Amino acid sequence: MRMDSAGQTHIGRRPHNEDAFCVAPELGLFVVADGLGGQEGGEVASRCVVDTFVGFGLRLGQDRDSTWPTVPDPRRSREENLLAACSALAQRNLQAQRVGRLREMASTVVALAVSEHGAAVAHVGDSRLYRLRGGKLESLTRDHSLIEELRDAGMEPPGGSGNLRHLITRALGTENAEPTVQRLQTEPGDVFLLCSDGLYEPLGVEGLMKRLTMSSAREVCDALVADAYEAGGKDNITAVVLRVADA
Repeated sequence: MRMDSAGQTHIGRRPHNEDAFCVAPELGLFVVADGLGGQEGGEVASRCVVDTFVGFGLRLGQDRDSTWPTVPDPRRSREENLLAACSALAQRNLQAQRVGRLREMASTVVALAVSEHGAAVAHVGDSRLYRLRGGKLESLTRDHSLIEELRDAGMEPPGGSGNLRHLITRALGTENAEPTVQRLQTEPGDVFLLCSDGLYEPLGVEGLMKRLTMSSAREVCDALVADAYEAGGKDNITAVVLRVADA
């Protein structure tokens, strides 16, 4: 599978950047993590998550028979099992470090695994994966958030619920860290966008669509991050883009 990929992050209007990302096409692995827990904790948490995903991906790339941190589920694809295992390992690593000044740290994550055999996405929290296909932009993840839980219960969030937007119900490092893992199908021409809330909140669907049709992943990333900042985005801003080459 031929791919064009890139990533970009910006501190936004925050004093520190608590986002982290990886673009590892040689591993078929793409990750965005948004750290929680304040200046030091957030930065450490997001970097720990990304490093864990990449580290395990590298280990499997070097030795396909390497020991897994979890027992693979035979009902899942290799890509699904990979992301589930990375999430479990990141959870262990974060919890082991949650002491002292880092005791409140945690992180969201959204990760995409792609190979010639298939693809999968895993996420915890409110970092998202979007797919542009046939001129239609679709969010492939559903936030683990209070707002979505209210909707699940048949209740519409109250008007002016801006303060509820950032109340997430799952995060790696906390007691509620179960990832949602899904198998995906890819088609030539698909464009995938992994991003933190600092990107999609100031831009909305129209703002994302405006740039996703640009000719290269690098151009898309740079333009989206710049647009989010210019739109007044206050949070850290991170985008990872993967374009599946046309046949």
